Amino acid sequence: MANLIVHVDMDAFFAAIEERDDPTLRDKPVVIGADPKNGQGRGVVSTCNYVARKYGIHSAMPISQAYRLCPHAVFVPPHGRKYYAVSKIIMEILRSFSPAVEQVSVDEAFMDCTGTELLFGSPEELGKKIKQAIKEKTNLTASVGMAVNKSIAKIASDLDKPDGLIIVPPDKEKEFLAPLDIGKIWGIGKKSQIQLHQLGIYQVGQLAAWEKSRLKKRFGKYGIHLWNMANGIDPRRVINSEYEGDGRKSISEERTFAQDIDNVETAKMLLFKLADDISTRMRKEKIVGKTISIKVRLTGFETHTRNLTINDYIQDPESISALAIDLFNQFYHGQKKIRLLGVSVSNLIEEHIREKGLFEAEQEKKQKIYQVIDQIKKKHGKKSLNRAVYLNKKKSPD
Repeated sequence: MANLIVHVDMDAFFAAIEERDDPTLRDKPVVIGADPKNGQGRGVVSTCNYVARKYGIHSAMPISQAYRLCPHAVFVPPHGRKYYAVSKIIMEILRSFSPAVEQVSVDEAFMDCTGTELLFGSPEELGKKIKQAIKEKTNLTASVGMAVNKSIAKIASDLDKPDGLIIVPPDKEKEFLAPLDIGKIWGIGKKSQIQLHQLGIYQVGQLAAWEKSRLKKRFGKYGIHLWNMANGIDPRRVINSEYEGDGRKSISEERTFAQDIDNVETAKMLLFKLADDISTRMRKEKIVGKTISIKVRLTGFETHTRNLTINDYIQDPESISALAIDLFNQFYHGQKKIRLLGVSVSNLIEEHIREKGLFEAEQEKKQKIYQVIDQIKKKHGKKSLNRAVYLNKKKSPD
């Protein structure tokens, strides 16, 4: 299965929020930034709407220049707290579609949606659902790009703004990139464009056709980056926002049901599946934790969390799932149908730091069993070995 990386970019985010909250601004050029003071103001443009962009105004432009280009524009001071509050809502929406969300700024994020087609349908259906969820919850539009890697997804999201959706099918990356201006490549600024123009390179396809060694000789390591980007090669993965620097605060998995459910057994089976997936990741990263949390989102986006910290550090799926299900039983009594379930483990340390506990011999026995399971799956594929409870499709936790 090919990777499915999604880039979500809000359209003229700050200006769109101001227009939403003050409908009199619609269809007018709106500039978010400092007071222009009749062309004598200091400061820069934070952002502007698409009407203002028709006058040549853009982000980071001196506010005085923006005034000269369009003196009849509406200049609105930025309201940071409001923008960040909306951003938080949007990121929560994105996490309802994938547990792997990398927020790169207040108004854009990458998502790894590989393998979600059983939950949300085709890439096109998924893209429409993401955009619709954002629209319904915030009354704002987003542009979405979908591809096998981050750089192409980001380029795609920018090509049909506002309110766009572009999907680049697998194996069509070079064909998609070839006719584009080299300025579309992630990481190519104005200076680099001038240098490439001097070499007769104006389109991405022309850059892709150059030998990697020639670009390296001309630009050093940056030349290799240029060649890779032009040829659609980008190995960077989506890094969950739960990461901070080199340390991870927690490790989590969550799933949104295709339809809201009230079947407790189905919910518990999904909690076990999430715990199983977390356990696999923890073994791979050689970490253990002792705080278990669950997230339960009910119909209407009503979201609740519960957590429990125990004395011993754990890693095995039986322990994680037992605690998660216990928390779920304490909370859920059929109040409303369930839209999403999530499990996370925090209070993490590297497993070799863990002190030996009373049941260490039993834990080591489990550890050896799971090491064998992981080796079999690594060699023969994830589906080569599965729990019997998952074999009944009618009980599928997804």
